[in-house]
Amino acid sequence: MTQKKSRLAVPPGAVDTHMHVYHAETPPQPGGPPLPGDFREEKYRAMRDALGFQRVVVVQPNAYQFDNSVALKAMKALGPAAKGIAVVNETTPEAEIERLSKAGMVGQRFFQMQWGAVGFERMHAVMARVHPFGWLANLQLDGRELPKWEDSIKKLPGKLIVDHIGKFLEPVAAESAPFKSLLTLLDTGRCWVKLSGAYETSKTGAPKYEDVSVLARALVRHAPERMIWASNWPHPSAPKGNVPDDADLLDLLLDWAPDEAMRRKILVDNPAALYGF
Repeated sequence: MTQKKSRLAVPPGAVDTHMHVYHAETPPQPGGPPLPGDFREEKYRAMRDALGFQRVVVVQPNAYQFDNSVALKAMKALGPAAKGIAVVNETTPEAEIERLSKAGMVGQRFFQMQWGAVGFERMHAVMARVHPFGWLANLQLDGRELPKWEDSIKKLPGKLIVDHIGKFLEPVAAESAPFKSLLTLLDTGRCWVKLSGAYETSKTGAPKYEDVSVLARALVRHAPERMIWASNWPHPSAPKGNVPDDADLLDLLLDWAPDEAMRRKILVDNPAALYGF
């Protein structure tokens, strides 16, 4: 299938900050979900090139838990324009963290939902291991729980990222306590938010995902210098018959960030500085 073109013209150096790779011959690890299919870096590259992206962050999927080998293969195949977010634990040897760092891993994934390899109750212990290597914390949770975790998240060392517009599993109002908690994290100056995955939580649905879009627009207004964009390819949680088109997801930025200079920050400048491109 040919990837359709987006209306949004992506500026040079744009970064897709969140995608996953799955190799059918590498089985899922105990504790992880089944593989969503065979989604290899070659397939991703075709989509990336059609949309005009030049840089990418490969995020370790839950299916592989602590086995980072497929992500590392993908990063190597995608070349120096690829970085990664790994998953390690409290007992991972320093030599292994160093090996992952040299291969381009720049952060640790924490996932406070079903299938997560490392939940939030362990994030301080794991960050104590990886922060000396310059790694950031990549957080995903049901955003409605942010008030409960806010103080603990603020105590994390270094930079942190919250996935998917906060991923409020029931979209909340911009005036709600959970959303205000996300804004408070942004106000620390150490927190970035991915403008991605609107389809995962929206109840109003495509094409505009208005219940989530209102939050995305509020985030961009609040801290455009700490917004980044991601495809979330290959959309592992989307129903098989209802996978969103990547061009349509990119074009949501025309609504969320109407100013071209602001979109350049979100697509190029912010992620380049954050991930060290």
